[in-house]
Amino acid sequence: MDHGEVARDWIQRGFSCGAFTDPPGCEWRDDVHDADELITVVEGRLEVLVHGEAYALEAGDELYIPRGATHTVRNVHAGATRWLYGYD
Repeated sequence: MDHGEVARDWIQRGFSCGAFTDPPGCEWRDDVHDADELITVVEGRLEVLVHGEAYALEAGDELYIPRGATHTVRNVHAGATRWLYGYD
């Protein structure tokens, strides 16, 4: 998965594209945004809870999170997880 390729695709779809690298066990708890969000994993694994529903994301998987949705993102990989996020 290429960050630049994802960024170009997301920009065409009206989204920004930023990057995080999270250590094992890192958790972003109960986030809520005023914009729609996309998440994709570059390397590693994430568990994403959206309104209590769990999604397991691996490299190449993309998840859409609608604006106003309470969500938690957790690195469940044994190593660092590199992932991209973007807002419309």
